[in-house]
Amino acid sequence: MNISPREPVPNTSPSEDEYSTLTARALKAMAHPLRWRILCTLGSKELSVSEIVERAGTSQSNVSQHLEQLRNKNIVIARKEANRVYYRIRNDQLLMLIGTMREVLCPANLDARQSAKQEQAQQERSQ
Repeated sequence: MNISPREPVPNTSPSEDEYSTLTARALKAMAHPLRWRILCTLGSKELSVSEIVERAGTSQSNVSQHLEQLRNKNIVIARKEANRVYYRIRNDQLLMLIGTMREVLCPANLDARQSAKQEQAQQERSQ
């Protein structure tokens, strides 16, 4: 096989536009309220579909449909064991992103942080 040294090597990595599209699709998948609840339920754990159903408070078919959406966007991965399917968040980077988003955006977390700051300010003033 004779390959010319000037022959261009095909670029197999996604372009910036493709990365932007993939990122937007993943964020859109996470933006659904039930999918977000599923992700928060999973956290750093691996749970079976029945455990997720119990904690999410909705039907198994509903949870399964939403897990499939998250799996198709490479947000969660599935592992089958006997007749059960277990899900977990794909990697530590996504886990950190979800944790940061919860910390920054969830009202309960905002209230807790504001209370902690107020307590700290009061302690500093009383010293």
